[in-house]
Amino acid sequence: MIKNFREQLRVQRWDDHRYYHHSRINQSLHFVSAVSFMVGYALMFFDPVASALIGWLVSMTSRQCGHFFFEPRGYDHVNQATHEYKEEIKVGYNLRRKIVLMSIWAASPLVLYFDPTLFGLFTPWISPADFMRQVAKVWLGVGVGGLMFRTIQLFFIRDVETGLVWMTKILTDPFSDFKLYYRAPLYLLRGELIDPGLDIIEHGLEEQHA
Repeated sequence: MIKNFREQLRVQRWDDHRYYHHSRINQSLHFVSAVSFMVGYALMFFDPVASALIGWLVSMTSRQCGHFFFEPRGYDHVNQATHEYKEEIKVGYNLRRKIVLMSIWAASPLVLYFDPTLFGLFTPWISPADFMRQVAKVWLGVGVGGLMFRTIQLFFIRDVETGLVWMTKILTDPFSDFKLYYRAPLYLLRGELIDPGLDIIEHGLEEQHA
């Protein structure tokens, strides 16, 4: 079972890389996101509020900007797949689901501003610093909630193992993204805007001869 879990994790990571990370700008932003997420992970043990602020204001914004604004959405000739097909088979948050999640994130400070107790959950904030710390707590809840919601949803629409594999992938993405994309800024400085996909082609050839 552990071997199958690891194989599913490898497949989910590989599909995410080959389908959704063609742009060198997107890859570079994922590198920034990975570094800041790792800093946030370390801060989680000492200051969860600061960790949440870094996670959402730096890690998630850089990560999702890469997907929304720089990733090509035309026909994927390397993988011979349409954008619509990739969105349909996406295990985790595709662009439509990401829009919902990011909208909740963006709207939550407004809710807290107009209802300082957030439906009785908080002591009313007084200073801007109090407000930001409470916003960070809400964002931490949004992050955990978004992770758990999709994981449990996958339990029902796929199976329990797929959900647990996806949750593991999300939590460990900063480390795998760092390994995958640490060279992306260098390629970008050389003027390479799109990954030629040589690793994807080589991987496909290896599978054909396996």
